[in-house]
Amino acid sequence: MPGEVIDRPNPKALKSLIPEDVLKLSVQLEKVQLSDADLKGLEEFRRASNYIAAAMIFLSDNALLERDLTFDDIKPRLLGHWGTCPGLTLVYAHLNFLTRKNDLDCIYVVGPGHGAPAILASLWLEGSLEKFYPQYAQNKQGLHNLITGFSTPHGFPSHINAETPGAIHEGGELGYALSVAFGAVMDKPDLIVGCIVGDGEAESGPTATAWHAAKYIDPAESGAVIPIVHVNGFKISERTIYGCMDDKELVTLFTGYGYQCRFVEDLEDIDRDLATSFQWALDEIRKIQKAARSGNPIMKPRWPVIIMRTPKGWSGPKIVDGEFVEGSFHAHQVPLMAAKTNKDQLADLQNWLLSYGPAKLFTETGDVTDSIKSVIPIDAHNKLGQRAETYKAHEPLKVPDWRKYGVEKGTEESCMKAIGNLIDQALVDNPKSLRIFSPDELVSNKLDAVFNHTGRDFQWDEFSHAQGGRVIEILSEHTCQGFLQGYTLTGRTGIFPSYESFLGIIHTMMVQYSKFNKMARETAWRTDLSSINYIETSTWTRQEHNGFSHQNPSFIGAVLNLKPDAARVYFPPDANTFLSTVAHCLRSKNYVNLMVGSKQPQPVFLSTEEADAHCQAGASIWKFASTDDGLNPDVTLVGIGSELMFEVVVAASILHRKCPALRVRVVNVTDLMILEDETLHPHSLTNDEFNSLFTPDRPIHFNYHGYSNEIKGLLFGRPNLDRISIECYKEEGSTTTPFDMMLRNNVSRYHIIEAAIKAGAKHNPKVALDMTALLGEVRHQVTKVQEYIMKTGRDPEGTFDIPKFEGTVFEGGKKGEGKSGGKEDGFFVN
Repeated sequence: MPGEVIDRPNPKALKSLIPEDVLKLSVQLEKVQLSDADLKGLEEFRRASNYIAAAMIFLSDNALLERDLTFDDIKPRLLGHWGTCPGLTLVYAHLNFLTRKNDLDCIYVVGPGHGAPAILASLWLEGSLEKFYPQYAQNKQGLHNLITGFSTPHGFPSHINAETPGAIHEGGELGYALSVAFGAVMDKPDLIVGCIVGDGEAESGPTATAWHAAKYIDPAESGAVIPIVHVNGFKISERTIYGCMDDKELVTLFTGYGYQCRFVEDLEDIDRDLATSFQWALDEIRKIQKAARSGNPIMKPRWPVIIMRTPKGWSGPKIVDGEFVEGSFHAHQVPLMAAKTNKDQLADLQNWLLSYGPAKLFTETGDVTDSIKSVIPIDAHNKLGQRAETYKAHEPLKVPDWRKYGVEKGTEESCMKAIGNLIDQALVDNPKSLRIFSPDELVSNKLDAVFNHTGRDFQWDEFSHAQGGRVIEILSEHTCQGFLQGYTLTGRTGIFPSYESFLGIIHTMMVQYSKFNKMARETAWRTDLSSINYIETSTWTRQEHNGFSHQNPSFIGAVLNLKPDAARVYFPPDANTFLSTVAHCLRSKNYVNLMVGSKQPQPVFLSTEEADAHCQAGASIWKFASTDDGLNPDVTLVGIGSELMFEVVVAASILHRKCPALRVRVVNVTDLMILEDETLHPHSLTNDEFNSLFTPDRPIHFNYHGYSNEIKGLLFGRPNLDRISIECYKEEGSTTTPFDMMLRNNVSRYHIIEAAIKAGAKHNPKVALDMTALLGEVRHQVTKVQEYIMKTGRDPEGTFDIPKFEGTVFEGGKKGEGKSGGKEDGFFVN
């Protein structure tokens, strides 16, 4: 039975289903027997939906064509994409019919997002719009409101979005429908997702990789996707690649992907053809699932895919102004653009709409006929627009107490190694609601502790096949993001660890998701979602061995540009603060969380208690590294980012010895959003709090992991900004040493010391008295270190030893023992 718990089989005992002749894999079936009533209901559903969809694009009045059209009935601005609508309504009708016949848990993911008229029309027919929006009731007034309000400021927008019931994918940026659909079925063994991919979208790189997503679905624990490739032959103004491929080419392609194909292209008997194909697909899925859930899984099962050929803009105008429309790219958007001013096009529009026979599709009250209702699921929760998985399925996580994984203050630990143990336990505690999606970088990022109690879920690998596994690694950031979105939007929680430099690949996907989530929050009926969680490591500061191409912190800025109520960016400075941050992010809801940290061993500066308080505040004064606990400073040194903060602390240690007259306050910022001007972000400090932390009038020097404009933008509006200096990543790098990366980007301890002395001299005459000599010595040390690195190819000994501070746990000693073994020997190291 779906969802049944079974013992995992031995992979060596798995049977194989490998075809001998790939060119015979286009499935030929006897068409199912449909009653006349079924055929009538399906055909009328499609006609009604197509009528409403076309009317939505054009009509501002006269929604049911109860009189002849006039120019005044036409909207002043015609928006919407007609060309894909007939295919979308065809699939919608049959997914509803399949659900009703088989009592399915089914949702519909739509790649062609601008096909909103078709989806909204179908939602109105099944009564789902009325459930969430009473103004769209199944009567004349409700239909009038839907048709006349579409693509206006008071109605639905021209594309599917979070305001659309049943939607978990916006489709505005093509390429992601398939991976979102596969993410949605993970850990939902009863769920079927019908996913329609247009042949234009099929040309995108993300879609090409997402066809491999089926290889990551374990049929014992997850549901299944029925992909429908809609081949209508045209994009906006060009033929599609798939539209120029014959059946043999498509069969060969999809067989290579691991699917078995079924073509739907009999326009004369399309409903019987598609009903047969959907039932075949469901039966094939159940065979695969039954084998897996009975302990005898099929190795490399061939999942079904439906390739549906229909004309572009099918059932719309055939020829307009002497040009073919149906079956050409002219049908892509609005086929009668001059209907408001051209009487011939207005007449063509009226004839087009009347060809659907609206008078026979709606009752006197404006409701749909019983014939149409006969193909719609009876139970509301089974209707495509009312599945709970799409709008109220949030499953809160059981988050382990991060303090149990805390690291002793004064020692060294990799932030990633520390959080790996926490995440490992979270996976144990949430076996069906937490997954990791990563582009094959977990071990490289030192997060391999997550494999202590789980494995990788890769079903085409004989060693991980049918073994479960909460980790999916695929070298496609797009597919990881799609999985993450589908998994999150159906109620669960995901983590996306990645090399810092390559998260930018999914920049626009993340933004599209955030827009979807923003609109979801503004609806009255969608509930909270888990936050999506990015862990950004292998940062530019320690990618010196991979070179300049691997040095790119731009994803930080992408998140900062989101709405304040969505964006969260964290820079935990050590292992304990990172543990606290991960635990917080896993509990949080509705955010885009970005956590940035080092995978290399770093000093643990804060105890678990101190880390907890520090993270709650978002920033704090590090008294152990400050002069007189930070009282009355000449300058405030601020570190943001683990390696950048390390340099600040080392600089403070050296300044205590080399320039004891300088009074230094050391501040770490872990929650970047506290810097934003008062009231602009929920986490922003008030001006009084800001001045308490950074002083009201003394110079502030920021040593920041990202780009300077990010800090400048956050601080804009704060008083006395002329006292602030910023050093950051400056697009300088190579295959070099770790410390040379700090030097090249002016964020090293020496650059911080120089900035501190210059700033301190403005208010402290003792510092001003010695400034020239001190700066000369600092610059001399920079030259010597650079020469040493160029000569030896390594950093001076002791460069990354834990800095020492008398009277603290960092008082002195050897590296790795919470003490300093740094040598001054002319290199001014530590």
